[in-house]
Parts: sequence; C-alpha cells; structure tokens
Amino acid sequence: MSLTRSQTIETKKEFQDNLTLSGLTIERIAKDLNTTPEIIENTLNLDAIHIEDPWVLKEYLEEKIRENGDIPIEFKALRGDYHQYWFLNSRRIDKMKIG
Repeated sequence: MSLTRSQTIETKKEFQDNLTLSGLTIERIAKDLNTTPEIIENTLNLDAIHIEDPWVLKEYLEEKIRENGDIPIEFKALRGDYHQYWFLNSRRIDKMKIG
C-alpha cells in the first residue's frame, strides 16, 4: 500500500497524536513488541522494515489507548480490517511483532 505525500504526513501525525494519547514511551512500546526503540521510531516515521509494521503499531496503540478508557485518534489511511488487505501478512499483525 503506497501512501500519497499528504497521506504520509497525516499518518505520521496520527501516530504522534496516538503515541501522546497512549502515555507510553518508545522504550516501553519496544519492549512490549519485542523490538528496539530505533525500530519503533522508524515505524512511527513510516520507515518500517516490513509493510505490516505500521499496522502492528497502530493496532497496539489503539488497544492501549482503549485500555486506558480513551478513544484513539482515527487513522485515515490505515483503516479497515487489515485481514482484508491481500498484501498484508495478517498473521504477523495478529502476533503483534515488529521488525
């Protein structure tokens, strides 16, 4: 899935807004997702190793925000059921693994 320039800018902002809303640190997220802070930073900047990485991070952040009783910022480009995107390995997303 390729994003336009404006979608890329908007998605990066949505990630930052949701990161702030979650109250989590990059280090905590990396630990929870069995990866490094550098890979989380890269994913937040849409410079991911795997095409599924932004989806893993999106799902993770939304889950943590909901657990806190809050409502996540809606992602406009990363939307819908990722199981329906033929190009994504949904099992990888289901396992919440980045990198």
